[in-house]
Amino acid sequence: MAHADEPPAEVRLPATAWAVLGILAFGEELTGYEVRQWAEHILRFFYWSPAMSQIYSELKRLEQVGYAASREVSGEDGRPRRVYAITDAGRAAASDWLAHAPVEPPALKHGPLLRVWLGHLADPDRLREVVTQHRDRSADLAAEADEARRAAAAVSGWAYPELVARWAVRYHTAERDLAARLLDDLDELVASGRAPDL
Repeated sequence: MAHADEPPAEVRLPATAWAVLGILAFGEELTGYEVRQWAEHILRFFYWSPAMSQIYSELKRLEQVGYAASREVSGEDGRPRRVYAITDAGRAAASDWLAHAPVEPPALKHGPLLRVWLGHLADPDRLREVVTQHRDRSADLAAEADEARRAAAAVSGWAYPELVARWAVRYHTAERDLAARLLDDLDELVASGRAPDL
């Protein structure tokens, strides 16, 4: 674990910074690219699939407040690369955030439902296509989350990421099932004659 001076009091970070710091909390020195790979492993199923620019922005912010430290090392190809590690102050801050930050409700932005909500402006067949794509994508995500769950279960010290991956399997399975029910609801609406004509 890297060391750094005490960070400034009252450091306020966005949740994405805590997510990056959390990845570093598993104890490995990581490049920005490796942080993204970690995020793609399980984090993407429930929180965030980051752009590289966002990762580097958060790593820089964490380093500025003393929660992460970086150093340059030589890669296998001999080219220099920058690796980041959590500091003692960062580990303490992450623990404090976990213990004391308010539990906020998840922010739900559901694109397929927004389209159904505006269904009076759309062709019913197109709405079915949108919901069908969402159902199928949810099924794919549930399967991918299950692969991530199995991989996490095989790694010592990854018990909590494995639990989260298990949750992600259930969540995306539920999304799949809800989309299937919504397809039935759309069919019933059209059959009832209550769906407005375009």
